[in-house]
Amino acid sequence: MNVVQIATAAANSGTPWLTVAGGIPLLGAIVVALLPVRLAKVTALAFAVVDLVWVIIMATQFNTSGPTYQFTEQYSWIPQFGVHYALGADGIALVLIGMTAVLMPVVILASWHDADESKRSPKLYFALMLVLDTMMIGVFAATDVFLFYVFFEAMLIPMYFMIGSFGVGPRQYAAVKFLLYSLLGGLLMLVAVIALYVYSSQSAVTGHHGTFMFYTLAQVSLSPTVQKWLFLGFFIAFAIKAPLWPFHTWLPDAAASAQPGAAVLMLGVMDKVGTFGIIRYCLELFPDGFHYFTPVVLVLSVISIIYGAIVAIGQNSMKRLIGYTSISHFGFIVLGIFALTSQGMSGATLYMVNHGFATGALLLLAGFMIVRRGSDRIADYGGVQKVAPVLAGFFLITGLAGLSLPGLSTFVSEFLVLVGTFSRYKVAGSFAVAGIVLAAIYILWMYQRTMNGPTVESVAAMPDLRLRELLAVVPLVALIIAMGIYPKPVLDVIDPAVNATMSQVHATDPIPAHPAPAAAQNGTTP
Repeated sequence: MNVVQIATAAANSGTPWLTVAGGIPLLGAIVVALLPVRLAKVTALAFAVVDLVWVIIMATQFNTSGPTYQFTEQYSWIPQFGVHYALGADGIALVLIGMTAVLMPVVILASWHDADESKRSPKLYFALMLVLDTMMIGVFAATDVFLFYVFFEAMLIPMYFMIGSFGVGPRQYAAVKFLLYSLLGGLLMLVAVIALYVYSSQSAVTGHHGTFMFYTLAQVSLSPTVQKWLFLGFFIAFAIKAPLWPFHTWLPDAAASAQPGAAVLMLGVMDKVGTFGIIRYCLELFPDGFHYFTPVVLVLSVISIIYGAIVAIGQNSMKRLIGYTSISHFGFIVLGIFALTSQGMSGATLYMVNHGFATGALLLLAGFMIVRRGSDRIADYGGVQKVAPVLAGFFLITGLAGLSLPGLSTFVSEFLVLVGTFSRYKVAGSFAVAGIVLAAIYILWMYQRTMNGPTVESVAAMPDLRLRELLAVVPLVALIIAMGIYPKPVLDVIDPAVNATMSQVHATDPIPAHPAPAAAQNGTTP
């Protein structure tokens, strides 16, 4: 389906599925802020569960054979500047919205007591989570570039306060660093967004009227030079958000200072906005710029994969270690995108979802251990599996998912990324494989130091997972296993959107150097 057909399909589609999906947590945040503390947590969880149910029902209405963008809404917002409140979801956006909806009730349940000892009211913490939920759904659903930018910047505010007001350690330093890095990237994107509007006003496609509508901007012809500059404006913002080396330095500090639940939302969902934005905007709006900078980005991706893994091996803090592993994983995701093959892009999108569940579960389990022991240092643990075998078992499964063990969800996505990369860039793919070996080192060594060996005195009385904690972790572990065994339903949603994106930028998969003989292709014997 080409852009014209997509734009034609982008009429208001009846039920405002996406508006309601974002509106439920926003309403919940308002209600939670007005309730007494003892009711705030239960109410926040209830709204998150209702939103999850709504998103599941919405997902069942998605037609994989229908228009690329579905659940579309479009209303004039600021007509003087061609700004619209426009929403729509293709398969890529839909699975990321689904991931967000799944993680939110899990995080709220796991974070039940995270803010109890804060000087601020715990209900503010849960209200901020729900506001962040709205912003993240909005950023994946926006089909107006200006609206996307608004959500992109707005989601920084609740996370800033979740780190700065409810975090641990040097939380204010980490929160300010997170905010400044993100605002710098957002400023560069704003310049590119304004320039994009100006160029659209000079195009006959728009009738010489400026617009921010994604469908229309994708038809505007821009010179290769303009595309390169605008690509940089968007890409740097997304590379900071992802984060990609060398724009990553804010992440380890933020991950270490945030409460585990906030870290899950930051690493599991917010960072996906960067890689999602690369597919949606950098590739589809600026294909010439995308191709021009591909060699550079491939190098940055490989460096991220190897650097993140090597530095993770040397970490003493569990949360910082998991933060650096995410830098390595995002290197794989960006590599899959810039390979510009259907396998690589499908694998990268599936990797976003699988990383959210696997890293989210690992962070939550690490958080449960930190609450029990009162320390984030790996050296302060040992022999935990003897006193908390269920916790240790789940920690092992989620850790193995982090190193992409076959049979678990991340293996499928990482395999697709590597296959897609090898088919076009064999050298980059070869270097990326080193990340798999290094992942085995940092995951298994962390597990050995914390769970195996003699039980240290400080964890001898550590209780195993409680019912609330099991209810938070079991769904994620079940998804990790289920999607590792049978990823087809998710890939069936992703693949049509990937094919539409490849078609839009006139990209095709590489032809094998030695195609099979015609007789073999027809299933006959020569």
